[in-house]
Amino acid sequence: MLPDWTLWLEWLIKSLVVTLALLGGFAYLTWYERRALARIQARIGPNRAGPFGLLQPIADAVKLIFKEELVPAKADKIVFFWAPVVTLVPSIIIAAVIPWGTSFTAFGREITLHVADINVGVLYLMSIASIAVFGIVLAGWSSNSKYAMLGGLRASAQMISYELALGFSFATSIILADSMRMLDIVDAQKGLWFVVVQPVGAVIFWIATLAEVNRAPFDMPEAEQELTAGYHSEYSGMKFALFFMAEYQKMIVISAILATIYFGGFLGPGVDEYPLLGPVYLLIKVILLLFVMIWVRATWPRIRYDRLMSFGWKIMLPLSLAITFITAAGILLADLLNNQIYFWAIPVVSTIIGLVAVVFIYRTLRRLPYERV
Repeated sequence: MLPDWTLWLEWLIKSLVVTLALLGGFAYLTWYERRALARIQARIGPNRAGPFGLLQPIADAVKLIFKEELVPAKADKIVFFWAPVVTLVPSIIIAAVIPWGTSFTAFGREITLHVADINVGVLYLMSIASIAVFGIVLAGWSSNSKYAMLGGLRASAQMISYELALGFSFATSIILADSMRMLDIVDAQKGLWFVVVQPVGAVIFWIATLAEVNRAPFDMPEAEQELTAGYHSEYSGMKFALFFMAEYQKMIVISAILATIYFGGFLGPGVDEYPLLGPVYLLIKVILLLFVMIWVRATWPRIRYDRLMSFGWKIMLPLSLAITFITAAGILLADLLNNQIYFWAIPVVSTIIGLVAVVFIYRTLRRLPYERV
């Protein structure tokens, strides 16, 4: 039997790999977004630093490292310093339970392609995802600036509004897999991805995570036109870069979570025979989901704040609750009556309810002719 230190060494190496992958992914996600936005908007994008602008993230990093850091005179110095760290750390540790593949044999032992495998992996994800907003709120409060404070308050209100819908969309995948363990959720999708069974649940999860990450059109905590950059108005240099890193790393991690619980995770042709294909398949899915996030930013305008809150409480929450009930009822009836027609009624009924919800979304978000801007 191998000594215990080898297990610790394996965990350390895998943790370093995931951390460095997220840090590198953050850098080149900025390049990917800028190039994609330029393509959508008929512009050129970064193309000076290196071939195709591939060295632009490095140039940006060097600029931020040497940029002067300013601290407001009346700011709470300690909280002001630690707020970016509190925001960044959850975006890294949340990736610990995401399975990137099955396992393979190397150096005489079986190596699993995940850092941690816990029975309540989904609960871990939901818990850590809720922590990051504390850093944003603390950053707004500690800056001693009204604009920053408003951005922090908006972030907390937005998180509370969309966290419930996000939780119900997690519950839908838990019901379908009959487990909170991430590997069990992936294994349950070997025959059929959950996005086919519950497409509306996947859409709800995606919209709620956009709001959680404060991405357009839910970027109200920043809202440059209203709050002069919002909660990080008083930050500069590497402290600002940490907020930037946290946002883009959360984009990557959330796309990986969505791919795992609704799009089959690392599953794909040949994974059973060649386990190292698993990370490749999951990476492809993450890249495609990230492009959809970028596409939305280039296409949809920012939602007005009162409509954003109405959308979360009046549309997303009731819809996610209904979808969870339909999924549970369909599976229960299929098991009790031994008839799979009830199971296949889940996507049909869910899609109909989702289309009805679109009408209410339009009525909630549209601009009335007598409204003042």
